[in-house]
Amino acid sequence: MDKMAHRNITEGIESRASRREFLQLVTMASAAGIVSGLGSARAASRKVTVGAHPWVYAATQPNYDITGVLGEIFADMSAAGLDGIELMHTALRPDDAVERIARLSKEHSLPVIGTSYEAKMWDREQHAAIVEDAKKVVSRLAELGGKTLGTSVGRCPQKKSEAQLDAQAEVLRQVIGICDSHGIDLNLHNHTYEVVDGMHDLRGTLQRIPGVPLGPDLNWLIRGEVDPVDFIEEFGSQIVFLHLRDQNADGKWSEAMGEGDTDFGRIREALDKVGFTGYAIIELAHEGDFKPTRSLRESLRMSREFVRQELGF
Repeated sequence: MDKMAHRNITEGIESRASRREFLQLVTMASAAGIVSGLGSARAASRKVTVGAHPWVYAATQPNYDITGVLGEIFADMSAAGLDGIELMHTALRPDDAVERIARLSKEHSLPVIGTSYEAKMWDREQHAAIVEDAKKVVSRLAELGGKTLGTSVGRCPQKKSEAQLDAQAEVLRQVIGICDSHGIDLNLHNHTYEVVDGMHDLRGTLQRIPGVPLGPDLNWLIRGEVDPVDFIEEFGSQIVFLHLRDQNADGKWSEAMGEGDTDFGRIREALDKVGFTGYAIIELAHEGDFKPTRSLRESLRMSREFVRQELGF
């Protein structure tokens, strides 16, 4: 490629005239072998591991069980250029989980970052079972070299009472202790239910465990009518983990990151301001009636390039 063409592609990407033009330019630049050098000034100052979560695969599986498609997931995420995978805790429950996942991780050179974890922590009657399950999941995660447990406290049919918030904080402290004993860092991961009603659920937990690290899903914040920039500015010192997804102006999820209308420019500025470091996890999701136009591998690859260019890591 001659110098003029190289400059035109670079300037086109930097201008970000439109999302679709951006993606077309990234594809051109990738083919020309120049993408890795773009945006490197921001990336150089970052200490952020970029991985992916397999929810988009789980959504098409019976009972959301990814065990049968783990080989496909590892192959796709490795080919997409991701730094690692955040598992779903259900994948760690089978007796042969550690052996199977370790083999796939080695075969595809894709480290296990951690796992997501969810339980009805507000229900005191389930505490004993939750603690035993957490011990199994966390110990197996540690065997695989995982370092993070992105934890959700469970949806309740109604707004949680003070007693229920007390209960979930009580067992959450026990799960934190289990994680600490295995060298795993727990972070609070949110869906919409934690952040609606003025973040009643999340703030209730933070009142009881003030210093707990946070791993917000920025798209669930938007869907819970919380501005992610406001959230980052308020809780920046506690944010160690991010889940990333894009959506269109009509509120429906886009096929890949960069194809929607989320203002990642503002988000980048907020993350720069608080000096975010840690983990950024791409978690694609599609509406129930969505018909994909490409493979999940390709959507993950496009999303990874978008995160590199737009967020700088």
